[in-house]
Amino acid sequence: MVRVKRGTTSLKRRRSILKQTKGFRWGRKNKEKLAREALLHAGLHSFSGRKRKKRDFRRLWQNKISAAVTTEGLSYSRFINALSKKNIELDRKVLAKLAEEHPEIFSKILESVK
Repeated sequence: MVRVKRGTTSLKRRRSILKQTKGFRWGRKNKEKLAREALLHAGLHSFSGRKRKKRDFRRLWQNKISAAVTTEGLSYSRFINALSKKNIELDRKVLAKLAEEHPEIFSKILESVK
């Protein structure tokens, strides 16, 4: 049977793990065991972070719309309800951008809803 030397494969695996943990703090950047553990946790946090990002942005858009609408004496929920009744299909991202950067256009939308 042929002798198999596994030094190169284990070295390659170790190097790839340590390359991924570059920039981590303390021993997690250069100790293989700690680096592997840190990568596991980083992967978990990045997965949940991608889900959390969607929630955070939707909340931000809601706050921007709410701030723009309350100055006109209307609540956020009533505004969204009125939009759906009038069949104005602008999503919250676009509405927030309009409220922030183009208030005159947003006020026209508000008038059409009222």
